Amino acid sequence: MSVLIVGSTALDSIKTPKAENPRLLGGSASHAAVAASFFSPVKLVGVVGDDFPKRYIKLYKRHRIDLAGLQILPGKTFHWSGEYESNMNNRRTLLTELGVFETFTPTLPKTHQTAPFVLLANIAPALQNHVLNQMKRPKFVAADTMDLWLNIALPDLLKLLKRLDAFVLNDGEAHQLTKEDNVFAALKKIHKLGPRYVIIKKGSHGSILSGPQGFFICPAYPLHRVVDPTGAGDSFVGGMMGYLATANGSVDRNIRRAMIYGSVVASFCCEGFGLNRTTRIKRSHINQRVRDLVKLTTF
Repeated sequence: MSVLIVGSTALDSIKTPKAENPRLLGGSASHAAVAASFFSPVKLVGVVGDDFPKRYIKLYKRHRIDLAGLQILPGKTFHWSGEYESNMNNRRTLLTELGVFETFTPTLPKTHQTAPFVLLANIAPALQNHVLNQMKRPKFVAADTMDLWLNIALPDLLKLLKRLDAFVLNDGEAHQLTKEDNVFAALKKIHKLGPRYVIIKKGSHGSILSGPQGFFICPAYPLHRVVDPTGAGDSFVGGMMGYLATANGSVDRNIRRAMIYGSVVASFCCEGFGLNRTTRIKRSHINQRVRDLVKLTTF
């Protein structure tokens, strides 16, 4: 089964204490789509300007990502520039140029409206709702968010939550939404807002799932060196959705293993700038790290 992924497609300029790389392929939809493509067919919906490098279009196609829903408009592609501190846990935004993304309205081709798995990557909740209005009975819908939407678009986000099967956010956003310091208390409150599955990301400490079968603690794959964590969260949820789309059986049966696969894909993302590392791996590399992670967490 295919995964429809809607979100930002961007050019990222990233600076760390050791290196600087301008105008890399980035955006929530880009990272999620490449991650999902290791497991299932992917349909990408986004927008770029006419300055978008052709080599990035070729990169999408190399991963067999369907670009029928990618709009190419006159103007500049969304550009984000950020700088990380030495521990990689803190970053600051240096520049944000929305370009054509400022007026982006996702329009789904008919072939995309019947996709069984839908990932609403990080865009405004009103746009995420707009996408769902165009869908025809998807099997499983997941959405990611960020603190900005909790600040400026909370009513739209609350409407969206009632329509989701799964909601993904980080621990800071969970606290912001629920006012709970305890992550398990926060999970309980978020379930009451609608989603059957809630996943709270905790960066290098992994993630926590709450669902019909209870809690699951998903570890992060241990890395000795992190080059650039940009897009790791999107890679995690993209890998998870890609795995779910092709796994036999119910979501309940497969979502824990899907999170492990997503965690492993995210680890590769952190080992290179932007998508440089992720786009150079194969499924066999992912499978090996999954086996390693199983050994590390079995007792």
